[in-house]
Amino acid sequence: MNLFVRLYLDEDVDVLIARLLRSHGFEATTTLEENLRGQTDKEQLAFATKRDMGLFTHNRDDFVRLTQDCLTSNAHHFGIIIVTPRPPHEVVRRLLLILNRVTADEIRDHVRYV
Repeated sequence: MNLFVRLYLDEDVDVLIARLLRSHGFEATTTLEENLRGQTDKEQLAFATKRDMGLFTHNRDDFVRLTQDCLTSNAHHFGIIIVTPRPPHEVVRRLLLILNRVTADEIRDHVRYV
């Protein structure tokens, strides 16, 4: 059982959010840090899944579609968290409400909205 959600932030998320999450003790990395800019959303999700990380994005439409694709193909992911763009400190405040209450195993194959 994994206790804490580890997050991979796709390229439309401000990298400051990853730094703020790390300052609260959470593991977080970004597309920029992983040198994966320009990859498709499907490739981003595959990368996060391979690393047992939840994916954090502002891109609701594409990732809802990818989640549906996972369901129909019986594929799994380690959770997707979708947030409306807001200032980084506000995003982290809202995100911490989820991260401090939901385990990595509980978010697996689910989509959460912040």
